[in-house]
Amino acid sequence: MPIKTPFFPRTLALCNSMFWKEWAGYYAVSSYETHHEPEYFAFRNSAGLLDVSPLFKYSIKGPDAAAFLSRIMVKDISKLNVGRVSYCCWCTDQGKVIDDGTVMRRAENEFFVTSADPSYSWFSRFLRGYDVVLTDVSDQIAGLALQGPTSREIIKQICNADMDNFKFFATQEVNADGFKMHISRTGFTGDLGYELWCENEHALKLWDAIMLAGKNYDIRPAGLDALDVARIEAGLILKDVDYYNALHALIDDRMSTPYELALGWTVDLDRAPFNGQAALKAEKERGAQWAIVGLDINWSEIEALYNKCGLPPEIGSHSWRKSIPIYTEKNKLVQAGYATSGTWSPILKKNIALATVEKEYERIGSELQIEMTVEHKRHTVTATVQKPQFFNPERKTSNPKSGQS
Repeated sequence: MPIKTPFFPRTLALCNSMFWKEWAGYYAVSSYETHHEPEYFAFRNSAGLLDVSPLFKYSIKGPDAAAFLSRIMVKDISKLNVGRVSYCCWCTDQGKVIDDGTVMRRAENEFFVTSADPSYSWFSRFLRGYDVVLTDVSDQIAGLALQGPTSREIIKQICNADMDNFKFFATQEVNADGFKMHISRTGFTGDLGYELWCENEHALKLWDAIMLAGKNYDIRPAGLDALDVARIEAGLILKDVDYYNALHALIDDRMSTPYELALGWTVDLDRAPFNGQAALKAEKERGAQWAIVGLDINWSEIEALYNKCGLPPEIGSHSWRKSIPIYTEKNKLVQAGYATSGTWSPILKKNIALATVEKEYERIGSELQIEMTVEHKRHTVTATVQKPQFFNPERKTSNPKSGQS
C-alpha cells in the first residue's frame, strides 16, 4: 500500500478527481480535476505546483565527496562549482545506464543527489577508500516543483533569493518564512521552473506559502498526467518508459548507453577512472548503434485513415507509453526502431513521439513510418525525424536582468 508524502494533507484536499498513481511507493496525484489539461496549461502559461517528494534523495558529505561522485558518475563532478547543478547519469562497467538524475553542489564538500530509482545500494558499493558519508535522506526531505512562466515571480514573494539573477541549473539555500530551504532552477517540464527542497516538518508551511503567493499568478496544483505531456514536448526521457535501468533489464538488448540516449554530452571521458569508462571510450570510437529522436507524426495521414472508416480522428489527450514499431517504408519490410512515448502537444498542435531508431535513421528531416491501428487494422503514417526537444522556450534559461542563462 502506498504511503503519504509530507504534502499529502494538501494534495488530498485538492484532488477532486481522486485520480492517484503509485510513485516510488508514495501516493501521487495523476490529475486534480477529471481532466489534466488545465494543469498542463498552468505549466505553459502560468505556474503548476507538483509534489516531487517521491524522488530518491541522497546527501554526500566529506573531503572526498567530489572524487567519490566523479568515480560513479559519467560526468566529472569535481569540476562542478559550488552553487551549481549538473544533470548526469551513472553506468555499469559495461557502460550501460543505470539511472539519471541531478547532482547539486551545496558546499565544497557537500552534495545532494536525486534519482528515480533507489540508488543507495549501488552508490555504497564504491565507498571504500573515500572519506565520505553517504546518507539516504529520501524520507527526510520534501520536494516541490514549481514550473511555468510565473514561477519566478511567485518565489520572489516567499523567500530572500535574488530570483532575477538566479541562473539556469543553479542552487542556493534561502530563508523563507521561519525556515530554511534549498532552491534549484531545475525541473522536468522543459520550461522556466524551480525545485524547492525542505525538511519534512516545514513542508505544509512551504506549500501554503507558495499557493498563497501564487493566487495572483494563476497557480494550480498539478499532477503527473500533465507533467508527462510537458516532458515529452521537452524531449526528456523517462526511466522504465524510454529506457530501462541496466540493473533491472532482463536481457542485454534492453540496456542502453548514454550515447544511445542522447546523453553523450554528459560524459567526460578523458579523466581519472570511472564506472563504464573503457566501454564508453570504445563505443565513442566505433559509434553508437541507436539514437533517440523526436517524431512529428503526419496529422493529415491520420485523418485520412479515419475518414476511410467513416470516423473522425481519434487521438487521446493523455500521453501514451508503449512500444510502437517504426519502419523505413510503408511495406514494413525494414524496421528502423520503435517509439516509446508520445502525445498530442496542445501548445505545438502536433502529434509527437520520442523514439529509439538505428543510428543511420537519425538524420533530421528524414521520413519514417510509424505503425497505427485504426478499426482493428494496422497501417502506417509518415513520421518526420526531429530533435527530441520539440518545445524549448528562451525563458527556460534566460534571466530578466541580463537576458543570459
